[in-house]
Amino acid sequence: MSASPSYEQALLALAAERDELVVLTAENRAHIRGVPQALGPRFLDVGICEQTMVGAAAGLAVRGRTPVVHALATFLTLRAFEFIRTDVGIPGLPVKLVGFVPGLLSEANGPTHQALDDVAVMRAIPGMQVFCPADLEELVTALPAILASPAPAYVRYTAAPAAVTHVEPFAIGKAELLAREDGVAILTYGTLLGEADKARVRLAARGVPVRLVNLRSLEPVDEEAIVDAVRCSELVVTIEDHFHRGGLHTILAETCLAHGLAPRVVGIDLGASFFKPALLPDVLAHEGLTAARIADRILDALCKREAHA
Repeated sequence: MSASPSYEQALLALAAERDELVVLTAENRAHIRGVPQALGPRFLDVGICEQTMVGAAAGLAVRGRTPVVHALATFLTLRAFEFIRTDVGIPGLPVKLVGFVPGLLSEANGPTHQALDDVAVMRAIPGMQVFCPADLEELVTALPAILASPAPAYVRYTAAPAAVTHVEPFAIGKAELLAREDGVAILTYGTLLGEADKARVRLAARGVPVRLVNLRSLEPVDEEAIVDAVRCSELVVTIEDHFHRGGLHTILAETCLAHGLAPRVVGIDLGASFFKPALLPDVLAHEGLTAARIADRILDALCKREAHA
C-alpha cells in the first residue's frame, strides 16, 4: 500500500481544484509550511490572534469562500469560542477549524496547552460537525468530505502513522467497525485507537471476544453503530484522550438514554485531570492508557461482573 500524502499535500490538491478554498493560521505553520508560497493571497497568517482569525474566516465564508483555519487546539476552541459560536455556528458557515496537538498529542506541554475538553465545547455548538481521525491516512481520506460539507466543522489534527488497517471508507456520520465479535464493545476514536486495537488482541488471547468501533465522526455520530454495539455486548468500554464529561462517554450516555438502553459501562479516559507532560509513550504509561492497562481494566470489570452474578 502506498504511503498517504501529507496533510499539506492533500490540502493543496483540494485547493487546486477549488478556487474558493482559502487557508488561515494563527502563527501555526509547522504542518503547512509550503502553503503560503503555493496559495499566495489565498493564505493568511493573522499571528497569535485566534479570535481575529475566526472572525476573518467567517467574513470570508459570507463572501463565498471555504476557509480552513489552523491553530493549537486548546487556543482555537477556548480562546476563540465565542467567535466560533456566534460568527460561525449561529449562521452555520462552512468554516473548517483544524486543531493542532489535541488531547494527548500535546505530550510535553503543560495544562494550558492540553486540549482535553475540545470535543465537549465544539459539540455544544448546534450544527458544528466534529471529526477525530486516528492517523494521517484517516485524516487525508476524510478531508474531501469535510471540506465539501456545507456545515462548520472542527477537526482534531494528527500526522500519526496508520494506527490500524482501515477497512471502511470515511463517511460523515458513519463509524468504522474494525472487529465484529460480540462480548465486550470498545468504542474509541483518534489517538487511542491503536492502543484499543492492541488491547482487543490481548483480550482475544484470553478468550474475550471484542467488537471494536472507531467513532471517527463524533458529530454527527453513528447512533446505529453505538446501539448495535450496546445490544450485542455484556460490557461497553469508552476509550478517549479527553475529559470524562462531554466527550465519547457522554455521547454514549446520550445515545443510550434516547434508545432506552442501560448497559454496563467502563470509561477509560483522563477523568477530570490534566495529564503529566512527557513524551507520548510515557504519558500513556503514566495515565494507564497503554494496551496492557486497558486490557487489564476490562478483565477486572468482567471479573467483578461474574462475582456479582
